[in-house]
Amino acid sequence: MRLELKGIQKSFGEKEVLKGISFFAEGGKAFGLLGRNGAGKTTAIRILMNVFSPNSGEVLFNGGPIDYTKVQFGYLPEERGLYPKKKILDQLVYFCELKGMSTKDAVRSVDWWLERLGMTEHRNKRLDTLSKGNQQKIQLITALAHDPDIIILDEPFSGLDPVNAMLLKDVVKEEIKKGKIVLFSSHQMNYIEEFCDSIAIIEGGEIVLFGELYDIKRNYPRNRLEVVSTQCEQILSEYPDIANSTGEHSVQIRLSSPEEKQGLFQKLTQKYDVDEIKVFEPSLNDIFVEYAGGEHK
Repeated sequence: MRLELKGIQKSFGEKEVLKGISFFAEGGKAFGLLGRNGAGKTTAIRILMNVFSPNSGEVLFNGGPIDYTKVQFGYLPEERGLYPKKKILDQLVYFCELKGMSTKDAVRSVDWWLERLGMTEHRNKRLDTLSKGNQQKIQLITALAHDPDIIILDEPFSGLDPVNAMLLKDVVKEEIKKGKIVLFSSHQMNYIEEFCDSIAIIEGGEIVLFGELYDIKRNYPRNRLEVVSTQCEQILSEYPDIANSTGEHSVQIRLSSPEEKQGLFQKLTQKYDVDEIKVFEPSLNDIFVEYAGGEHK
């Protein structure tokens, strides 16, 4: 499966929110849609889900115009939208029925997901009797119980404790293995970096970076070394012009060119007690700050 936004432009009155953006996501992989608040992420997601129509451009599925009567979406919104006073089973079944499932199939699927997420005991309770984390899991079921082709998760780990976050990670990995298209929108870069094969960064209504995360990192100049050692002070003294402390026992060294790596590797390991030495790769957080923060201009 392949989902593509092609040349999407959207304005509200005189304000142009999306300026002809294009990107694609593929089945069996996770895709991260990143951007600061107000950059255009939410508008892009709403157009993707047919909540808004673009002024121009198109949404494609497997190379042709998407048929929203056939392609199923599952959506976990950042702002949760369930009914606090209603019984959990009733509303989960209701949302499945809205997606075209029969009542019998809906009940079967909801019960399976309640068990998968350890929520069976809450089946007949009201939503407002649950903790915030458990409410989040119920909201997740609304996104998954109808077996969608495309899953959109907006800040999915918000409010989850480490145990429930790990459970959600497992569930997401299972959906990816099934060949689903999984799209993340989050400010928690560590989760995006863990899951996503490719990313797009929106800034000011434009895509400022798009591609495979591995390739993006590899394209950065590989002329910096990260050194972990108990002799950092000595290393800093020997290389004062190119070395900087990055922690109590770590130093970053910036070389004139990547070709100098091997020679410095050998010098450092022969002269100092080095626990680890590697080429520095920027984190996704570093990349996001550079592009979304306007540094890459």
